[in-house]
Amino acid sequence: MNAALEKLKAAVCAANLELVRNGLVILTWGNVSGIDREAGLVVIKPSGVSYDEMTPRQMVVVRMSDGEVMDREGLKPSSDTPTHLALYRAFPKIGGVAHTHSPAATAFAQAMRELPCLGTTHADHFYGAVPVTDPLTDAEIRDGYEANTGEAIVRRLRRDGRDPMAMPAVLVSGHGPFTWGRDAAHAAENSRVLEECARMARDTLLLHPGQAPLSQTLLDKHFLRKHGAGAYYGQSPGKTPNS
Repeated sequence: MNAALEKLKAAVCAANLELVRNGLVILTWGNVSGIDREAGLVVIKPSGVSYDEMTPRQMVVVRMSDGEVMDREGLKPSSDTPTHLALYRAFPKIGGVAHTHSPAATAFAQAMRELPCLGTTHADHFYGAVPVTDPLTDAEIRDGYEANTGEAIVRRLRRDGRDPMAMPAVLVSGHGPFTWGRDAAHAAENSRVLEECARMARDTLLLHPGQAPLSQTLLDKHFLRKHGAGAYYGQSPGKTPNS
């Protein structure tokens, strides 16, 4: 296996373990993947393997086009692999995907309720309310469930004309959150941010059930100062505090 793929396996393993360190998964719940688009290969957590035992070598390599396992370690990929592949195929800028059952974000998913943007912490990372998918039909659940979960995420973003890099999260109805980013580490980071935003929104709505979403003006200011064409948050590339 080439050096680039070995590096990707190490990065994907590290991102999966980051979910554990941040309290976003328990047992064997959740998964992170990363993609080598030039090679057309996706690396993902193996199915049902304990995080306590996980190593980069155990990460499973599958072909993006059809999900065929391409390495010989003998481990099965995560059962959510078809969901990840649907996102990679639909959105070429995505470099990593993460899925958790983190409690607060999952509560919004189970309530089939979008996560409203109630404050600037949310606006710094997600450009508006985090959407929730439509429930899958019985036919979609019975046949191709995981792939259809991915297609439901894609449909939800496209229906609203959402840029997946401006809205790097969707709540799957009755299931839980999926996030993504420029690479596996960024996808895992977005899972952490999503859970914190969900906790704050839940607490805000308990304190004030009628709280209105953030104004569009304030949403634009906070999101675009970090992510827009004229972004000015943070340091310029290559700059350090002592430079």
